[in-house]
Amino acid sequence: MNRSLLKFFLLVFALTIPVWLIGGIPLPGPSSFPLTLNVLIQPFVPLIAALVLVHREVGRGGVRGLLKRTFDYRRIRNRKWYVPIIFLAPLIYLLTYGVVALAGLPSSGAHTPFLAIPILFVVFFILGAGEELGWMGYTADPMQERRSALSTGIILGLVWAIWHFVPLIQMGRTLTWIAWWTLSTVALRILIVWLYNNTGKSVFAAIVFHATSNLSLPVFPMDYDHASVQFTLGTITAMAAVIVTFLWGPKTLARFRYA
Repeated sequence: MNRSLLKFFLLVFALTIPVWLIGGIPLPGPSSFPLTLNVLIQPFVPLIAALVLVHREVGRGGVRGLLKRTFDYRRIRNRKWYVPIIFLAPLIYLLTYGVVALAGLPSSGAHTPFLAIPILFVVFFILGAGEELGWMGYTADPMQERRSALSTGIILGLVWAIWHFVPLIQMGRTLTWIAWWTLSTVALRILIVWLYNNTGKSVFAAIVFHATSNLSLPVFPMDYDHASVQFTLGTITAMAAVIVTFLWGPKTLARFRYA
């Protein structure tokens, strides 16, 4: 694939600058999860950047092909992979919730109504598609042609995290909180690469996992302002990434050690 990853990353950040400048407007929401306008706009920037570059590289056909990968679920030949796609992120948050409760850390007290969960999932799926069609649909394959799957996950995870720093600062997060959040984000990207490689390189799988991860935030109410909560979440997510790397191998994250 003759794609310039540097051009993609630079274009993503260039297109995001105006969003950062105008997007720090606060939106109504729970105090434990403050929202700004760019939280709703920024997720679509990777998709826009990917569409611009794909159109320049291969024309309209490439644009249609990239958009179709939103629902490329037919690539998932082995249906057992739907288990981690759907349930791994909620499990990570459930374990975090249990540790936080045992440690006596405060919870947010805000519980999401059950009937709101499907609506939130649709919203998070749309936002996740805006990101994953760029991060995974455009960059994952050419990156893995040049380096290992683990390195791809770490690099993409770091870029993904840095790209969020400005809105996190606008939301009032501390440097300590951002550091632990970065650990969680990099580990989450490694898990996304793992799922992507084991599902026939399905962007749909990455989008659904991304959506269930975001959905877990309101479903498991914790005081996400608390650095200790983010430390716990980051540690558990990192442990999951380490286990996956050990069992499936860092080179491809797709060769199960005990198959």
